[in-house]
Parts: sequence; structure tokens; C-alpha cells
Amino acid sequence: MATRRGLPPPPPPPPPLAARRSMAARRRLLLLLALLLCRLAAVLPTSEVEALQGFMAGFAGGNAAFQSWDTSAANPCTWFHVTCGPGNQVIRLDLGNQSLSGELKPDIWQLQALQSLELYGNSISGKIPSELGRLASLQTLDLYLNNFTGEIPNELKFIEARDLSHNNLSGIIPTNGSFSHFTPISFSNNPHTFANSSDSPSNNSAEAVPSGRSSSSSIGTIAGGAAAGAAMLFAAPIVLFAWWWRRKPHVQFFDLLEEETPEVHLGQLRRFTLRELQVATDNFSQTNLLGRGGFGKVYKGRLLDGSLIAIKRLNEDRIGTGERQFLMEVQIISMAVHQNLLRLQGYCMTPTERLLVYPYMENKSLETRLRECSDSQQPLDWPTRRKIALGSARGISYLHEGCDPKIIHRDVKAANILLDEKLEAVVGDFGLARIMDYKVSHVVTGVMGTLGHIPMEYLTAGRTSDKTDVFGYGIMLFELISGKRGFDLVGLANEENARVHDWVKKLLEEDRLEVLIDPNLLEIYNGGEQGVREEVRLLVQIALLCTQESAPSRPRMSTVVTMLEDGIAEHWDAWQRKTIVQASLQGGQGVSEARNDSVANLPPDTLSGPR
Repeated sequence: MATRRGLPPPPPPPPPLAARRSMAARRRLLLLLALLLCRLAAVLPTSEVEALQGFMAGFAGGNAAFQSWDTSAANPCTWFHVTCGPGNQVIRLDLGNQSLSGELKPDIWQLQALQSLELYGNSISGKIPSELGRLASLQTLDLYLNNFTGEIPNELKFIEARDLSHNNLSGIIPTNGSFSHFTPISFSNNPHTFANSSDSPSNNSAEAVPSGRSSSSSIGTIAGGAAAGAAMLFAAPIVLFAWWWRRKPHVQFFDLLEEETPEVHLGQLRRFTLRELQVATDNFSQTNLLGRGGFGKVYKGRLLDGSLIAIKRLNEDRIGTGERQFLMEVQIISMAVHQNLLRLQGYCMTPTERLLVYPYMENKSLETRLRECSDSQQPLDWPTRRKIALGSARGISYLHEGCDPKIIHRDVKAANILLDEKLEAVVGDFGLARIMDYKVSHVVTGVMGTLGHIPMEYLTAGRTSDKTDVFGYGIMLFELISGKRGFDLVGLANEENARVHDWVKKLLEEDRLEVLIDPNLLEIYNGGEQGVREEVRLLVQIALLCTQESAPSRPRMSTVVTMLEDGIAEHWDAWQRKTIVQASLQGGQGVSEARNDSVANLPPDTLSGPR
């Protein structure tokens, strides 16, 4: 027994055959996983910097566009032509007109947050990588004015805005997905592309294939299919692992101040790319030009979803406005929300362009309906004109007393009163001047106004206030009643050596308003239709109060709204009494001088808030 205790323990029995096979299988699985990870190392970059490095490698070296691209940096958000969003992910590459030559490498598909890729106006050749279709966030692809060849990848069907024009592409233009929304301009000047298969030369020269070749082709097809199936079977785990890895949350470090951009303060306001608006307007063609004014030209456009827009392209002298200042003005305009104000839909800002996007008004402006009415349109009747007078007054009143800071329009006229589908007044072009703080009584803005609508205090002293808009509104009422431009009314008044205000006042006193009234209204005015004569006189009286020479004497716009809604009798009588008293106190110096401050004792104004 003692001897047996001194012996070493017997070796354990060998594992069963099944256990040995299980261990071998685990080793093979680990080896396979190691191989897969090696493959993934080639597929996934360790950072977006590596993805951009691969993208840059496709172009000829030494290009100035890439001078700031430090590939040793932790992230590329400080590089020129690169825009990052929250989380320091690249959302935009803007390398248009940078004299790039070379090929577009497929590495770019790894920038999964990329929303806009702009490579227009270069000399990039080769095929368009189909991998671009794997960029799930990509919305805009601008590759026009390059030397791309080959067919248009069908994988691009998910990209909402693309321009592939002016290249050397070939083959049939796809029609599925978002391709069906695009106009020919997006693919123009590609001489070897065709709208459908029937236009393709290969379709016309096709010949029957001999049966022997057909048989061998079938065999080849089967073999190719089997090989492809095997490749997909091997690649599936890689793709699944890559998908899981990208969705796995990663710790990111970034400066919160860098994430704060002016755009985050603009709410739901949409920022359009310049190319989107170029496509919408057929490159700002003259056929889409709606008009022009002191700030710039206005174009009609159609977005990819079919909706119509009006685009105000600001003059070049406005481009000097700093980005932050421009965005601040856009923000204030976007906050002015009222049923009688034109709603800002979006904007576009580039180093050379400033554009504002609004809904398109099918009935255009009051000026157009008054003086350029088409054969299919009826002249505006009196109830509609009175409705327009009230709606525009409400809109301007909201600019003055419903916005903080208040907004001074400075160019109130019939051309800036738009009409919606129900002929409701919608005040447009507001806020394009500098915004006036409520603490000051005057402000110098960008709008110079329109002759006939500019009050004396601005012409002589450069002073403007909300009473400047009241004066312009009064002249607009004269336009509404007469159908004539403010400038034309000035000419008629000058024939009698008088201001428009004094000339119209004399017509009212002499009961000769038919001289002023639009010929389209004379029949109902002279026919004594129920209440029309009284309502015309009402609007004339309000316009006279608004166009007084003394700015403090003019009513506020909220008072104008009250007069239109409840009547003018009390205000008009007060003005008349004040005029008589002033004339007597001044020893007969004339009513025209006594009209200053003639409504100083009017009742307190009431705010006409949002409706």
C-alpha cells in the first residue's frame, strides 16, 4: 500500500473522439474569424480620414484643393472643402471647379453620413463608381462638366438630386427610382446616352446568336452564377459584421463649440444647394424670370417633388454680407409668421450667391392683376379690392407690432402685395432691408424704395420708421382704387402743381372721385351699388390720413386695421376738426401747413396680432 502511494497518479483517459472533433472545429472557427477580420481591415477604414485619403489618392498629386488635408489629423472637419455635422461626421464635400484630374475612387462609399458630393467643373475621368449608391444619406450628387465615361450606374436611383450633364457617359439612362423625377437637363450633353433601349444603336444592330454558342453561353452563365453564389456566401458574414460594426456606438470626442453652427437656429427652414435651384429654374433661364426689383431678380422654379417655388436671387452688391449676418436676417424673416405675410421656405448661401426661396403665388402680385390682367382673368371687383386692403394692412401691422425686433418693410407698393389662390393679400419682400430695433426711430436699410412711395422725411433727411410703411400703404390704396402706378399718380398731381395727397383731397372735397377711380369700377360706383360709394370714400379717407406729410401725424398700421374693420368716422372727424383749429390758430396761413400733426389726438392704437 505504501509503495502504491509513492507512485505518480495515472494519466487521465484520452478525450472521446467527439470532443476532439469539437475542439478542432472551434480552432477552425477562430481561424476563419481571424481571416474575416483581416478582410474587414481592408474593407472598413479606421476613420473617415482614411476614407478621404483613399478618395484623394484618385486625383493627381499636388492639387491646391488638398493642401489643408492633413491625413494625420484625428478628424477631417478642419479641412477646406469638407463640412461636418454633429459627431464630426463628414456630410458634405464641395470640390467644384478645383481643377481636379484623375478618377473618382470607390473609397468614398465609406463616408456613410455624406449628404452632398459636389465635384462639378473639373476634369475627372473614368467610370462613376456604383458604390455611390451605398451612401444611404447622399441627397445631392453634382458631377456635371467632367469627363466621366461608361454607363450611368443604376445604383444611383436612391439619390434625390443629381446632375450628370456635360460628360462622356454612354448607354441607356435609367428610369427607375428617383431617375423618373429628373428633367433631360440632368443628363444633357452626354452624346452617347439614350432615353430608352429603342434608341440604342446596339438594339438596331443585334443579330441572332447560333444555337451552339447559345448552349456554351448557358453553361458559362450557370458556372458564373455558381461562382457568384459562392462569393456571396463568403461575403455575407463580412457585410453583416460591417453593418453591425457601423451601428455599434463609438465614443467620440469633439469640441462642442465646433458643433454649434448658425444653421441650428433656423428651425425647419431648408437650406438648398445652388445646384438644386439651378435645376429647378433651368439654370435661371429668362423664361422663368418673374420680375426684378431693388434687391434682385425673382425666378419661378419647380422642385423634384413637383412643387412650385419663387426664388429671389439677390444682387451682387448683397453678396458682401457676411454669412452670420445673412443668416441672422434669414432667421428673423423666418420668424414672421402670419396669414398675410409671405412665408420663407428656405435659402441658399455660397461664397458668390445669396438666394431666398418662397412658395410660388399663382395669382402673382396686385400690380399684375391691376394692370396686366390676362384675357382669361376678370378685373378685380370692389369686394376683392377691399379684402386686399384689409389683408395687407394686417400683414404690415404684424411686421411692426407683432415681431421683435420690429420689421420695417420700406417698399410697400402694389408690386409687393402678392395674391394667393383665393386672392387674399400676402405681403412679400419684407425683411430684405436691415432689421430695425424697436428702441430706435430710424434705420438705414438696403431698400431704396420706389418713386411715388417714398415719404418726404426719407427723401430729405434719410429718416425712416414704421410711419414710412404707413405712407407707402396709403399710396398703395390709391393704386388699388385707381389701378394706376404711384409714379403715374404723381404725374397727374403735378399737372395741377400739387402733391398726390393734396390732389386727391381736393377731388374728395369736390366730389369728383370718378377722376381717380379705376375705369373697371366706374359702372358700379356711378350706378350707386349698395354701399360702394361710401366704401370708396372710406378707403380714400384712410389713404389721405396715411399720406400726410408729417410722419408723426400718420396713424399706426394697427389703427388703420381698426378703421378698416370698424369705420373711420371718429378718426376722420378728429382730423377735420384739428385742421380747422390749426388753420385758425396760424392766422390763415393755409390748411396745407396746418395738416401737420393733424391726428395727434387720435385714440390709442390697438395691436392687430397674428390671425
